[in-house]
Amino acid sequence: MIESMVEEDEFDPDDLPPSKTRRKKDADALQQLGTDLLELPETDWVKLSLPESLIDALQEMKRIHSRSALKRQRQFIGRLMRDIDPEPIQQHFEQLRQKTRQQVQAHHALEHWRDRMIEESDTAIEEYLQAHANADRQHLRQLVRQARKERDRNRPPKSARVLFRYLREMNE
Repeated sequence: MIESMVEEDEFDPDDLPPSKTRRKKDADALQQLGTDLLELPETDWVKLSLPESLIDALQEMKRIHSRSALKRQRQFIGRLMRDIDPEPIQQHFEQLRQKTRQQVQAHHALEHWRDRMIEESDTAIEEYLQAHANADRQHLRQLVRQARKERDRNRPPKSARVLFRYLREMNE
């Protein structure tokens, strides 16, 4: 009999409603997510199937300049965000971040090729040509030669920039 009483009195924290702090943090996160929507073009708002009331509130926020009015509008947007599923919006922002990361990685890879070609010359050019058969060998060597001359003479890296642009064109 005592054992059955103990089982009923066990405390399970998962059964409790979220704390006031948790609710406030969640509301602030939704408000920030709603405000972040301002960074997107309005065409993305339609693609995300945002409610018309939220779109109107976002458009209104773009027109507001008063600090106190902006604060009230952010809170209003946060309230509207509670009625929608934030998951598609978060996924959209994550896709944008992924795309940016990929662009940065591609940019760094091209910079690496440019620097290798200027430093190593023929071996790096040959490796690049094996990976990119459509590149013009003669033009590439000429750009590398000019970039090396500029570097050796401590001149501005005009040819290195031209080489980078050429590599970027070949990558696209």
